[in-house]
Amino acid sequence: MVLLMKSVVGLHHSIPAEGLWQRGTSLRDSQHPFSRTTRLRVASKKRSRIAHLAEVVTKIYTPICSTSGRVKQTQRESSVQPAGSSRFSNSPRDLILKAIVTLSRKPRPSISEQFLDKVDAVADRMGFANILLRLVSKEIDPKTGVEKRSKPSALRDWAEKANVVADKLQYTVEWTVPMDFGSPGAVVVLNNHQNEFYLESISIRSSHNDEATYFPCNSWIQPDKLSTYPPTERVFFSNEVHVPSATPPGLRVLREKELKALRGDGKGARKDWERIYDYATYNDLGDPDKGSDLARPTLGGNSKLPYPRRCRTGRPPTKTDPNLESRVEVGGRIYVPRDECFDPIKESTFIDSCMKGLMHKLAPAMFARLTDKNFEFSSFGDIDKLYSEGIPSSMRPKNSETNETSSEIFPGYSVPNLIRQLPFIGNSSDSFSKYPLPELLSKDKFAWMRDEEFGRQMLAGQNPSTIECLKVFPPVSELDPEVYGNRESAMTAEQIEGQLEGLTVEQALQEKKLFILDYHDLFMPFVNAINNLEGRKTYATRTLFFLDKENILKPLAIELSLPPATKGAKGSQRVFTPGNEPTNYWLWQLAKAHVCSNDSGHHQLVSHWLRTHACTEPYIIATHRQLSTLHPISKFLRPHLRYTMEINGAARMNLIAADGVIASSIDTSEADPVTKLMFKLIGTLSLETCFTPGKYCMEMSSAVYKQKWRFDMEALPADLIRRGMAEKDANSPHGLKLMIDDYPYAADGLLLWSALEEWVGDYVNIYYGHDARSVVDDYELQKWWAEIRYVGHADKKHEPWWPQLETKEDLVQILTTMLWMTSGHHAAVNFGQFTYGGYIPNHPCLTRKLVPEEGTAEFVEFIRNPQSFFLSMLPNQEQATVMMMIIEALSAHSPDEEYLGERKARWTSDRTALDAFKRFTETMRSVETEIERRNKNSRLKNRNGAGVPPYELLFPRSGPGITGRGVPNSVSI
Repeated sequence: MVLLMKSVVGLHHSIPAEGLWQRGTSLRDSQHPFSRTTRLRVASKKRSRIAHLAEVVTKIYTPICSTSGRVKQTQRESSVQPAGSSRFSNSPRDLILKAIVTLSRKPRPSISEQFLDKVDAVADRMGFANILLRLVSKEIDPKTGVEKRSKPSALRDWAEKANVVADKLQYTVEWTVPMDFGSPGAVVVLNNHQNEFYLESISIRSSHNDEATYFPCNSWIQPDKLSTYPPTERVFFSNEVHVPSATPPGLRVLREKELKALRGDGKGARKDWERIYDYATYNDLGDPDKGSDLARPTLGGNSKLPYPRRCRTGRPPTKTDPNLESRVEVGGRIYVPRDECFDPIKESTFIDSCMKGLMHKLAPAMFARLTDKNFEFSSFGDIDKLYSEGIPSSMRPKNSETNETSSEIFPGYSVPNLIRQLPFIGNSSDSFSKYPLPELLSKDKFAWMRDEEFGRQMLAGQNPSTIECLKVFPPVSELDPEVYGNRESAMTAEQIEGQLEGLTVEQALQEKKLFILDYHDLFMPFVNAINNLEGRKTYATRTLFFLDKENILKPLAIELSLPPATKGAKGSQRVFTPGNEPTNYWLWQLAKAHVCSNDSGHHQLVSHWLRTHACTEPYIIATHRQLSTLHPISKFLRPHLRYTMEINGAARMNLIAADGVIASSIDTSEADPVTKLMFKLIGTLSLETCFTPGKYCMEMSSAVYKQKWRFDMEALPADLIRRGMAEKDANSPHGLKLMIDDYPYAADGLLLWSALEEWVGDYVNIYYGHDARSVVDDYELQKWWAEIRYVGHADKKHEPWWPQLETKEDLVQILTTMLWMTSGHHAAVNFGQFTYGGYIPNHPCLTRKLVPEEGTAEFVEFIRNPQSFFLSMLPNQEQATVMMMIIEALSAHSPDEEYLGERKARWTSDRTALDAFKRFTETMRSVETEIERRNKNSRLKNRNGAGVPPYELLFPRSGPGITGRGVPNSVSI
């Protein structure tokens, strides 16, 4: 104990004045320096805290240091090379290997973590508990027949650097090994501390050779106390790559052992600190224990509602239904493997973004929750004030005596002053309550009302991958007419031929001038159920467009359909066309709003969530379960899998769940009362809240997966051909001729697709170009692709369209498709959300009224004030700000984002692969130059012109924040 006390006293200068229990200034700063009484009191408190810390360290580590303790036993058996000791009496035949170990620190450690850091520093200095590292050679020991291992060596200077303020810290470690040890191929790490730490990399140099061996780690190392004996070791391989058959003999056992550890046994509830990848169905979206209205069906594992698999968490079943998984408790975290969680910088940025968004949502939520009023927008000016004033004037009643804006909910508080009580806002409440001005609105306030802009956004907006070339007129449904009414559209040639520049409908079809946005068959089966929800009204919509001589896509007609009231009846089919007469003009605006509402739902539930988030998760799980980090394809894919599982887990807990509450994911246990009240008032923030389908959102997503999703059609060229937006043409760029030359999403997307395909081909050829059977004989690769098909997408495993994986060409096509969906496609449908959806009238997320019919009271109301009726059909202020909050957060880039053409340094030691990636990076710069050139071309009216935002969603690089550009490597938000 005396020795322990001396160690603690040696560290006393680094202990915070307020103890280890809370953040605070240093002791000497917090006491008055001139009073002797004060100095004696300080000294007394300091000794007391030091004694307390010594007592805590003793209690924590006494069991560990006993003869049966894990660390002491490990050290005794392995003869640990002590920290700070490198001057061994080495044999002349020994070799000294030195390493620099880089760690990242948490930006927001909890109070308990700060305390345990101090405890670890003391224990590390005493040698009670160190971080131990052991080398593994690539070679087999000929005497034992197993891999060669060095003695474990302790990380140096942990205690000395315990209080260094830095995002990253570097430590050293040394090993003494025999001269015939061979090249290190792996490092085994054991964390005997109390806290986890983030290990970024290890770089090893030999005393006989200046060339370093680099080990990229990028992983959280958990305390060994979390495992059972024998100690749990973490294995990290160097940045070399080896197909399974070429694995160095000394690494073969570790390669298999590490993959087995990542697969787990499929049993029990997963712990936050684990790294186990397994599959489950989406049986956790509802919360039936809180009421039948929150029950949701299981997606996946049945033919009625097929869906991709998600990461298994193993939470207990609900009390109501044992086949459903219970929800995460308020303040808890949904399980994702620890290394899939955000890195420290990303986590900090994401939390800040959520806080900012919550502030934008705060005022409308407070009034709606506490006054039982959902404030309506009384004019377009009220919407404009969200960007200029933040809190709408209708929510700021004036005090008649002081003329000061005050809160009718909290008497005596003005709204701004109430918000300033929040500790993280202070005097910046004005800027925090304002929304940033969407780029579309900043360029042309009235652009959203024009038909040309309505058509342009089908090609260059937030959902440009849905429009199709019309093949048959009138359009025909594939649904059962007995149940859903007339299959044939009510549109007629007479309604549209006056707008076809002299062409007949048949001629326009032959010239491929007619296009359609068709949500009829997707929405029709759900229309009645949706319209029975409170405050939700929708139609099954078809929208017809014509490409004129100026290459401008103009809407011709909109059909709004309702299913028949009884089986066998016709149902309702109403067709609207553009018109300048006031009544027709406003009816046309109402019809367009319904189309945009359907488009918003399809965009978020299908183009965005389903195609990029949900369908990608099985690729990630299979990659970790079946491809070793030594595998060249694993190394290749890693940056394209980053953060996706963390985002998806958060979405299952919040955005796509029944009654999802974003605020519940933020721990407020230590917050002040005003902050706690704020999160309580904010309430429900989910896609069910934001979009017209409401509780049927995820069932509609499942319907699209069932009817339309095909892996082979996710490739951009195949998707364009399927939709009739392109056809094969050997004389055209990329081998495709676009039906609309000025189609920004397709034109820029093909630039990226071709670049990705070339890069993938160069990389694959390095490892699979020498032998025609190399792909077939790679058993890890074959298991990976089989697991994606038969487990990750098990509900579609028998479909005939799945690509075979037999040749390098097959592998190139599969990988290029995956990369396109996680990078280019996701960027195109994600980072333009605030530009186009941040102004609610432009792209409303839901509609609350049907278009009125003549002879009804609603039609009279509409005629009397069409603007007021239009606004009453759109989301109210609370609904609008929920949506704006969500898409503001989703549209922003993190400062640590990695874009196409960027990767972490030294990701591979293969010079040929590095050269190929360098060429890909140069191609990305060429793509940027070409996109800039196109945006300056006045002939391309969908990306250039008065009030037209340039199309930059597929411009590879971006800065942080909402920029409307940038293609990250992965689905990282």
